[in-house]
Amino acid sequence: MAASGILLVDKPGGVTSHDVVARARRALGTRKIGHAGTLDPMATGLLVLGVEGATRLLTYFVGLDKTYEATIRLGVATTTDDADGEETERADAAALAAVTPQRVAAGVAALTGRIRQVPSTVSAIKVDGRRAYDRARAGEEVVLKAREVTVSRFDVVAQRPSTLRQAQGGAGHAQGGAGHAQGGAGHAQGGAGAGGLDLDVVVDCSSGTYIRALARDLGAALGVGGHLTALRRTRVGPLRVEDAAPDVAAASLLSPAVVAASVLGRLDVAEPEARDLRHGKRLVGAAGRLSAPQAAAIAPDGELVGIVERRGDDLKSAMNMPGGLE
Repeated sequence: MAASGILLVDKPGGVTSHDVVARARRALGTRKIGHAGTLDPMATGLLVLGVEGATRLLTYFVGLDKTYEATIRLGVATTTDDADGEETERADAAALAAVTPQRVAAGVAALTGRIRQVPSTVSAIKVDGRRAYDRARAGEEVVLKAREVTVSRFDVVAQRPSTLRQAQGGAGHAQGGAGHAQGGAGHAQGGAGAGGLDLDVVVDCSSGTYIRALARDLGAALGVGGHLTALRRTRVGPLRVEDAAPDVAAASLLSPAVVAASVLGRLDVAEPEARDLRHGKRLVGAAGRLSAPQAAAIAPDGELVGIVERRGDDLKSAMNMPGGLE
């Protein structure tokens, strides 16, 4: 049996998150591997994998805030809000000339903070039991409801003119990804067009935010259309892409205790307390030992007992790691 732990992988473009999971299963000789939040095929960056018992921790990672680096191309709108889609709108030279840095800054400011966002049509959100992107591929009209997300940072770090090219592909090529936008590793291909504007941006956001929807909405607000041409996830909570391996074969298995403590905070428990938690018993009167609603309970030997949470004045396990019962 493979050891339990967390893998941090820097996913390359052109492969799905499921492809990375499949490679990890082959490399480690186990099928019990999952991930904490999909990256779409053309996107790159941090993919968090759980192995064996550590898959139980993934639910605590999915909802963490994230950081993305992306490129937004102003001047063309597409059916998928990214470079995989078919072009639906192209701005003329006069409209593009009116896009000043001041207007860009105002548009970005309006999309920062707590906002209501309509997810991209090709998202993974389920509509009557089916993924939105499956319905879009089938030619069905998909209408998704706006929902509240938080964009705590939306910085334009560079902008430059670009030669717009005809977007290629269609909704059938795009996939939804755990509430996140799909980005293209390169730019759309096809016939040359008028000049446009590329914005390199950095976004800190809550889970469920669509970066390609930000590109769409910024372009719409500026009256020129917009879509995403590149996307890279660089952070999931305290976990960073700099600590990730370029492939699963080179990735080191991280201790569940270390990773859980970095995400949720650490609560050291004595051996009798660890035994009680593993048997489903409460730690009576111990709620005051937590500074947050939940924490990783760590036994004296450094092993992760599980995740504990407050229940009135007591502490109780919300999740126990497999094994460890005496």
